[in-house]
Amino acid sequence: MSVPAQRAETAGREKWKVLGAIAAGGALGASARYAALLLRPAAEGAFPWAVLGVNVTGCALIGVVMVLVSERGVVNHPLVRPFLGVGVLGGFTTFSTYAADVSKLLVRQEALTAMAYAAVTVVGALGAVWGAAAATRALLGVRGGGRAA
Repeated sequence: MSVPAQRAETAGREKWKVLGAIAAGGALGASARYAALLLRPAAEGAFPWAVLGVNVTGCALIGVVMVLVSERGVVNHPLVRPFLGVGVLGGFTTFSTYAADVSKLLVRQEALTAMAYAAVTVVGALGAVWGAAAATRALLGVRGGGRAA
């Protein structure tokens, strides 16, 4: 039976190391998100800039991690992707808070702001992943998502 490359680190007894790495990374990422939201809390009815910033920044960082770990192989330790990608950045970014913020705006009948926030977050997050990955590839001399020649 063939195991996909990204799941190979979870085979056998290694899954407990991976779970520990994800849990530790998640605690760090969630704590960093909480700190960011404390530093820039959104007043009632205000645009949730901190959540937008956290999500776009986290997506940019995942773009860098994807290239360094998955494409380029610059970082080869089997726990780096689960720790950084799933744990830290998964804990840092927050789809649930984003969805709750959109819902709150809609309940307050601020549909235009809610839709703008929803759209800006999606476009910003996807653009951040793509842009950061492209910039990382360019810095490393990688073309088209593959390895450098």
